Amino acid sequence: MAKLDEEKLLYIFSLLKKINFGSVTITIHNDTITQVDHNEKFRLIQK
Repeated sequence: MAKLDEEKLLYIFSLLKKINFGSVTITIHNDTITQVDHNEKFRLIQK
């Protein structure tokens, strides 16, 4: 299981709170979170 610390969790949760459409990808290497990527989709509304 990946090692978690409060700082990493707070960062991941802050991304999840801000994103409406998109994804958060967590990369784990040797049981440690090494990278967090976030992609947000912004949809333009046509009138």
